[in-house]
Amino acid sequence: MRVFQETQKFNQWPMRLASLGLLAFLLYSLYQWFVAKTAVGNVLPEDTLEQLIVIVVLVLTLMLFYQLQLKTEIDDRGIHYRFLPFHFKNKTIPWEAIKECYVRTYSPLMEYGGWGYRITIKNGKAYNVSGNRGIQLILKSGKKILIGTQKESEATMIIDRYQKKRNEGI
Repeated sequence: MRVFQETQKFNQWPMRLASLGLLAFLLYSLYQWFVAKTAVGNVLPEDTLEQLIVIVVLVLTLMLFYQLQLKTEIDDRGIHYRFLPFHFKNKTIPWEAIKECYVRTYSPLMEYGGWGYRITIKNGKAYNVSGNRGIQLILKSGKKILIGTQKESEATMIIDRYQKKRNEGI
């Protein structure tokens, strides 16, 4: 059996720039508080609790940026996806629940309002990290799910293989 697997991470320059900005602010704050002994915003060098809150929030945000990833797998059971760190385990959509499945080009900004985990009334849910290609699922229940992919041809090939098997009743 052939299996499609893909792991994508947020690695576009805006995310890297935001990460560098947060890291720079953290280092600046630490320098101001502990070396220069001056305030950063309203947080004074003596305000240990407030310093701890700022440090924890910045470190957790940086960790979140580096943990964000979309994992996709397609096999004979169905399509599995996981958007870390928001999904603790794989979400599985069995082939029997899928009405239509195909790879398409879409407009992330116009159709879903950007990248990440998106929910719209018209287009359903989207899980995308970058680019403008995705695996479009239309479920028998009427729900729509789009899972971004950077491996368009591989995904198309494996989807076609399993849909052909399903249509043949194998």
